[in-house]
Amino acid sequence: MIASNPGFFLKHEFLIRRLHSLSGLIPVGAYMTVHLLVNASLLNGAGSFQHNVNQIHSLGKLLPAVEWLFIFLPILFHAIVGVWIIRTGKSNQDRYRYVSNWRYTLQRWTGVIAILFIFFHVFHLHGWFHGEWWLKTVAEPLGMAQFRPYNAASTLATAMGSFGGFVWPVFYFVGIVSCVFHFANGVWTMGITWGVWTSAEGQLRASYICAAGGVLLLLVGLSALAGALQIDVKQARDIEDRMYNARVAGGEIQPTPDKRAEASPSEEVEPDGAEVGDAEPLKLD
Repeated sequence: MIASNPGFFLKHEFLIRRLHSLSGLIPVGAYMTVHLLVNASLLNGAGSFQHNVNQIHSLGKLLPAVEWLFIFLPILFHAIVGVWIIRTGKSNQDRYRYVSNWRYTLQRWTGVIAILFIFFHVFHLHGWFHGEWWLKTVAEPLGMAQFRPYNAASTLATAMGSFGGFVWPVFYFVGIVSCVFHFANGVWTMGITWGVWTSAEGQLRASYICAAGGVLLLLVGLSALAGALQIDVKQARDIEDRMYNARVAGGEIQPTPDKRAEASPSEEVEPDGAEVGDAEPLKLD
């Protein structure tokens, strides 16, 4: 008799699949929803978006720990297990072209696209690693690591406009659509996995609800993309710098040059030696 070793994944398949399913909702799906909502505040102007980014970065030194614990590690777990599921699963879509089989196939393809999208999205805006050598020697010369939290809207707009101004918008459009479909359809399959909806009627009702939620979330995501593409960089930079200067003057934060864009227009020194950034503080309603 030949002994067989099922391996770690197969040995704990039941638990891993359920944890994978749950992680797609909380925290990965929940984070994506909040992230898109925050980005959609760009439609209200650079000041509104900067205010939301400031709230996130108010965590200070605790932020990296929160990001790794509740965002990066869950995404890595969900992605690794997802790749294993894709490699071991088989679709009969070629033989039986039912809607569920198409959804099965699309769920896996959008998962792959979502992994690649998140990978390059983080590189594009944050550079993966925050070490000065990496950023200055590798990421920034490639046009990556463009985002600066204290000049949020303006640096986002600059990053989106690189490589001819059409590459990144198309990239983000495909990525957002893939992520939203993967999440919405994943919620539906999660309900089956966890036994929330078991009957055919219940699954049909759930599919309508998940589809409607997916459409709404997609509108939010595409609104965020549209908001990023309509930013006036100079105007946004002026608002951001006045908000930053007001926070520094009020003792709310310490001066942090590495979190700001270089050659900020509102900090250009005028002939008489005064700085534009020292103008009347921004009043927020």
